Amino acid sequence: MDLYNDYLRYESRRQFLGRGVNAVGWAALATLLGKESLANAQGEGQGHVPTHFPAKAKQVIYLHMVGGPPQMDLYDYKPQMNAWYDRDLPDSIRMGQRLTTMTSGQARFPVAPSKFRFARHGRCGMTVSELLPYTSRMVDDMCFMRSMNTEAINHEPAICYMQTGNQITGRPCLGSWVSYGLGSLNQNLPTFVVLVARPSNTEQVQAISARLWHSGYLSGEHAGVAFRSSGDPILFINNPPGVSESVRRRTLDGLRELNEMNYQNTADPETHTRIQQYELAFRMQASVPDLTDLSREPASTFALYGEDARNPGTFANTVLQARRMVERGVRFIQIYHNNWDTHANVAGRLPSQCRDVDQACWGLVQDLKRRGMLDETLIIWGGEFGRTIYSQGGLTRQNYGRDHHPRCFTMWMAGGGSRGGAIYGETDEFSYNIVRDPVHIRDFNATMLHLFGFDHDRLTFKAQGLEQKLTGTVPAHVVKAVVA
Repeated sequence: MDLYNDYLRYESRRQFLGRGVNAVGWAALATLLGKESLANAQGEGQGHVPTHFPAKAKQVIYLHMVGGPPQMDLYDYKPQMNAWYDRDLPDSIRMGQRLTTMTSGQARFPVAPSKFRFARHGRCGMTVSELLPYTSRMVDDMCFMRSMNTEAINHEPAICYMQTGNQITGRPCLGSWVSYGLGSLNQNLPTFVVLVARPSNTEQVQAISARLWHSGYLSGEHAGVAFRSSGDPILFINNPPGVSESVRRRTLDGLRELNEMNYQNTADPETHTRIQQYELAFRMQASVPDLTDLSREPASTFALYGEDARNPGTFANTVLQARRMVERGVRFIQIYHNNWDTHANVAGRLPSQCRDVDQACWGLVQDLKRRGMLDETLIIWGGEFGRTIYSQGGLTRQNYGRDHHPRCFTMWMAGGGSRGGAIYGETDEFSYNIVRDPVHIRDFNATMLHLFGFDHDRLTFKAQGLEQKLTGTVPAHVVKAVVA
């Protein structure tokens, strides 16, 4: 981070005009290079930090499956487990590893093999569950990491760790770091948008809130803006009854003058953010209704994403909205899909969860490909941890439950410079421990930043006396095998 340049970005008008040499110099440079070249000279997207090397990805759609999908029922096929049905998980596999309070009191840990069929697909030969027929068609476009791991074993710290790089709340999230590093690609929509999809099944949803899309110690302009699935897409985006656009404009002009007076005296970055956000909100009054209006989408769009995409709040609808957002220059779109916390009734809940996301994810990839946008749009899919091979509660051949398991889980990426058809990492026959190529979530975050052109050790922000970074103080490594 360059503190001097960051200060210049926020300096007041009085301070700027006092720096006449700077003003003349930048004006001359703008004339010589042109507006677009000047933006590139300052860092792609006019972010706070110039990229450290050429970026492969410019935008991201992050699909977070809240609760932790069971990897052995979806992507980590373990046929040997059929012979272990209802036998206790060996101590040599568990090795005294930490358990949640939901299963630590169980007298037994009976192995529950997946009840679902698997088959190999694509040139890469990835084995995928029957629950994901659409996903199976595009495995050669996807990059699978089957050796993800984390220390967090409960939802609150685990999802916080996944989204912010730390188990303790209050840190900037992934979207905020990308916004800080790369800046905006548009003038009329937020840089970072959050959508919370409504699952078809709601047996056991987890609480999520704005702590997951907070900007932490970064400026407030980098926080995520949550769009709603019903009513106004954004709270208070429309004028109150009886308030015309001209009245709203005069009101904002008055507020801006007051805020600028305060800013000239204090040069407080949060005051600068307040000024920017008021203006963005005014511009969004025109841009957001067009963004969320799907009436002009052709029938072929809904053939891709599924008819569920017509229903506001569904996962398919939010994913289609995400495609429309990347078209309009939104840098980072975070989508949460809840109810993956399958402590019981895997047979009843998992098919519903997969129907929610399967065709929609496939449709998103195909849609971006045909529009020529997949190469620069990174799609990420995954949860905060995995599930146990042993059953929580009652076990039958046809149904079982699975507890939290941080030791190994599966995530995938597509587009945005990821290596299509790559299958990275391997777990043991119980899908319990990693036996080859572990990927800690720090490594995953370092790899994501690498795709955006950043060295994770150099994308920093000084706060609380430290050069803070997304990957923290423990060494992290870019997983080069999954980079195209």
